[in-house]
Amino acid sequence: MSLRSAEEQDSGKITIPTDINWDMLDKSKFFILGAGLFSGVSFILYPVVVLKTRQQISSSNTQLSSFKTAGSIIRYEGFFKGFYRGFGTSLMGTIPARALYMTALEVTKSNVGPFVMKMGFSEGTAMASANAIAGLTAAMAAQLVWTPIDVVSQRLMVQGSGGSSGINKNPTFQYSGGIDAFRKIVKSDGIRGLYRGFGMSTVTYAPSNAIWWASYSISQRVIWGGYSCYLAKKGNGSGTSSCSGGGGGCVSPSAKTVMAVQGLSAAMAGGFSALVTMPLDTIKTRLQVLDGCGNGSRSSAQPTIRQTVRNLVKEGGWSACYRGLGPRWVSSSFSATTMITTYELLKRLSAKNYETM
Repeated sequence: MSLRSAEEQDSGKITIPTDINWDMLDKSKFFILGAGLFSGVSFILYPVVVLKTRQQISSSNTQLSSFKTAGSIIRYEGFFKGFYRGFGTSLMGTIPARALYMTALEVTKSNVGPFVMKMGFSEGTAMASANAIAGLTAAMAAQLVWTPIDVVSQRLMVQGSGGSSGINKNPTFQYSGGIDAFRKIVKSDGIRGLYRGFGMSTVTYAPSNAIWWASYSISQRVIWGGYSCYLAKKGNGSGTSSCSGGGGGCVSPSAKTVMAVQGLSAAMAGGFSALVTMPLDTIKTRLQVLDGCGNGSRSSAQPTIRQTVRNLVKEGGWSACYRGLGPRWVSSSFSATTMITTYELLKRLSAKNYETM
């Protein structure tokens, strides 16, 4: 989300491109282009998600490093077979979930921001609040579609990993593909099995999205403020053009500068939200992937959150809740940067008056 046109920073000298809101978008172009662009992003980031998932469900007291785990996967399973298990299933769910997410996000932002400003709050507070509420709403809506796909794809991710890391020797994890996994999960646990960890997923992703979008908004304001101070000291540098009127000190950042600020803000927000919500994500992954017997329980019934936390702590102390933090931190930061630059590009391409922009 870019800041509003002619937004005044502390020095009041920067004019940024107008934000493209929901009403300005060509919806059919928005969803069609979005499906293609984000499918490509998912393909690039999927191996890191697999690596993070493998580390999170590991029951070994000696946690392998990310590099050793990756090397083991390649050695025992091959790169594409090991790192792209369940990708087709994940992609099938990502497209409708992402469409639902983007719709809820943009509609909420377009309505909450003006409402908060009418209550007398500053523009910065209104934007941060709108982003946080929009992120929360979008995540909750998307989980209705994403949780079943997440359960199936994560089961496929860890299938066959017994030889590479010794984490999955449970025979219930033998699936021939996404449809087979879907059928067996429903047969074994009913529809409830597809929504295993739904509550934990919502508790994980809803606050994470709220934190991310609020942090993203705040980070942008901080960076633009610093950039404005830099220009005030150095004068109009390269990559900017003088604004007409406004006292001569006003500059309009180039598209590359705007993209750089958005990308850096996204990376900062992604890393922060990953650090805050990592324990919740680890617990959620174990609930979705491990059966009772694979989660330290004597029963084959679905484990509870309390059992999952107790077994994590027993295996490696409280630090076990941060297994896979490295891959998740990298994934969150990189995916946030990739996602936001892709998302802003998508909005520009889908604007109804794009030809004249």
